[in-house]
Amino acid sequence: QVQLVESGGGLVQAGGSLRLSCAASGRIFSIDNMGWYRQAPGTQRELVAVITSGGSTNYADFVKGRFTISRDNAKKTVYLEMNSLKPEDTAVYYCTADNIVVGAITYLKSWGPGTQVTVSS
Repeated sequence: QVQLVESGGGLVQAGGSLRLSCAASGRIFSIDNMGWYRQAPGTQRELVAVITSGGSTNYADFVKGRFTISRDNAKKTVYLEMNSLKPEDTAVYYCTADNIVVGAITYLKSWGPGTQVTVSS
């Protein structure tokens, strides 16, 4: 069994910062890509950032220069440092992990339950 659990969401004023964390639990041997998506009310879920097991990163244009994704492979944890937050960044942020290997089982795509980020103007 594999679980992803996010933390670090909350309420912040525009221009402020938050740091999200997501830890994977279980008897995990390896994880490929890890990333963050977000979904605001009435909109589709969208990719925010992704990081490979080797540390290569990719960002959505709307967060480039403001957000930084990183990971600690030993802790099986991915982070999202969010700076210069805007009201339009308000959303539920979801952690994802691809190809989590647990023994003979590979979990292709796993999602966390989400954490709310609210940016006030």
